[in-house]
Amino acid sequence: MDIGFYLRIFLRRLPYFLVILVLGTAAGLSLAVMLPPVYNSQATLIVESEQIPEDLASSTVRTGAIEQISIIRQRLLSRSVLLEIANEQEVYAGEPPMPADEKVEDMRRRTSIQTTGGSGGPRSPDLAIVITVGFSAPTGPMAADVTNALVTLILQQNVEMRRTTAGQTLDFFTDEVSRLDRELSTMSQRILDFRAGNLNALPDSLEFRRSQQGDLQERLSQLQREEATLRDRRDRLQQLIESGAAVDQPADAGTEEAQQLRDLKNRYANSIAVLSEDNPKMTVMKRRIAALEEIVTEQQATAAGVETEGGQAPSAAEIQLSDIEGQLDYIADQKDVLSERMAALEETIEATPGNASTLATLERDYQNTQEQYNRAVAARARAETGDVIESMSKGQRISVVEQASTPSEPDSPDRPIIALAGIGGGFAGGLALVLLLELLNNAIRRPVEITNKLGIAPFATIPYLRTAAEIRRRRSIILGTVIAICVAVPAGLWLIDTQVTPLVPLFDDLMSRLSIAARDVAGPGAVA
Repeated sequence: MDIGFYLRIFLRRLPYFLVILVLGTAAGLSLAVMLPPVYNSQATLIVESEQIPEDLASSTVRTGAIEQISIIRQRLLSRSVLLEIANEQEVYAGEPPMPADEKVEDMRRRTSIQTTGGSGGPRSPDLAIVITVGFSAPTGPMAADVTNALVTLILQQNVEMRRTTAGQTLDFFTDEVSRLDRELSTMSQRILDFRAGNLNALPDSLEFRRSQQGDLQERLSQLQREEATLRDRRDRLQQLIESGAAVDQPADAGTEEAQQLRDLKNRYANSIAVLSEDNPKMTVMKRRIAALEEIVTEQQATAAGVETEGGQAPSAAEIQLSDIEGQLDYIADQKDVLSERMAALEETIEATPGNASTLATLERDYQNTQEQYNRAVAARARAETGDVIESMSKGQRISVVEQASTPSEPDSPDRPIIALAGIGGGFAGGLALVLLLELLNNAIRRPVEITNKLGIAPFATIPYLRTAAEIRRRRSIILGTVIAICVAVPAGLWLIDTQVTPLVPLFDDLMSRLSIAARDVAGPGAVA
C-alpha cells in the first residue's frame, strides 16, 4: 500500500475537506451559541394507601391508583387545561403570536408526567407508586411555577374525582332506598286492599269456612228430617179430619211441645258454656225456643177456654194441625236461610284458591322488594361511610413529596457536546467527500497504473507544475469559501429559527431519536 501516494491525494483534496470541516464546525458552533437555554423543573408525588383499615371502614371509590393517575394525566393534557395554564403562567408572553393548536402541542411536548412503582408481579412485592411531574421552560422560575401549577391541578383532580365518585355513589343508593320504600308502600297498600276486598275468601279462614259448611249441611239435613216427620203427621191429621173421626185431646195437650221446649232450653243452657251467642247454632236454637214458646202459650190459652174470633174454640186436631203448619213454615224459613249461607260459603270456598295464588304473588313480590330494600339500606350505610372518609381525605390520596424548585443550571442544550458534534460531523463529512471524489476518479496518476492498465513500462514521469498565479487563485477561492461558510451558516440558521420554525424542538427531537437509537444498539441492559 502506497501511503505516500494517498497522503499526497489527501493533501491535494485538502481544500474540499477543509470546506466540509469548516461547514460542520460552523454549524455546530452556531447551534451551540444560538440555542436558547432550557430549564427543567420536576416535582415528586406519591400515592398513599387508605388511612383507615379496610376491614373497619372502606371507601366506595374502587378506581385503581394507576387508572386514576392515567385519567388525571389525560385531563391535564387536554386542550382547555393546557391553554389555561399557558395563559395564567404567561408561558408565551413576549413571543410572536402563536396559534392555539401549536401552543397545545408545544405545552404537551414540554410537560412530562411519569409513573413508577405499583404492582411488582406475583413474585415481587408491590412498590409505592411515585409520580414525577416536570416542565421545560426558557427560564428557571417559569419552569418551577408551571410544574407547581400542574402539581396543584393533580391534587385537586384527585380529591375532586374521589369525592365526586363517593358522592355519586351515596346519591344513587339514597335514591334507590327512596324508590324501593315507595314501592313497598304501594305493594303493602295493594295487599291490604286485596285482603279487605276478599275478607271472606282468604286462605287463612278456609278451614273455618269448611267447618261452617259441614255444620250447616248437618243442620239442613236435620231440618229436612223434621220436616218429613211433620208433613207425615199433618197428612195423618188431615185424613182424620176429613174422615170425621173424633180426635181426643189428651189431658196433657201440648205436653210434647212443652217437652221439646224444655229439652231445647236445656241444650241451649249446656251449649252457652262452650259457644258464643253469635254462633249460628246458638242463633238457630234461640229461634226454635221462641217459636215453641209461642206454640205452648197458644196451647195453654186454648186449654183454658180461650175462644177464637168466631166465638168457637178449635178442636184438638185443628190445634195440632195449626201447630204442625207453623213448625213447617219455620223449618222452610230456616232451610232458606241455611241454603243462602251455604251458597255464600260455597262461593267463597271456590274463590279461595285463586285468591291464595294472587295473594302469594303479591306477598312474594313484596318480600323480594323488601330484600332489595334491605340491601339498598346496607349499601347506603356503606356509601355514607365512604363519603365521610373521602370528605376527610382519609382514603387513598396523592401527596407531595418534593415541590418543584427553581433550577440553577439549564438542563439543555449541552453546548460543548453540540460544538464537538459539529466538528466531528464536519471531519467525517470531509473525509467522506475526499473518499467519494477518489472513488469517482478513474484517471491514471501513477506509473504503476500505466503498467497495470496498458501493459507498458514508462521511462520517466513529470509532475504537473502550477504557476504562482494558479496557486494564489486557488488559495483565494478556498479562503473565500471558508469565510462565506462561516458567515452564511450562522445567518441561515438564524433565519430558519426566527422566520421558518424554531430549531430547539427539532434539535431536541433529533437528540431524543439518537438517544433511543443508542439504547437500542447497546441493548436492554444499557443505561442512557
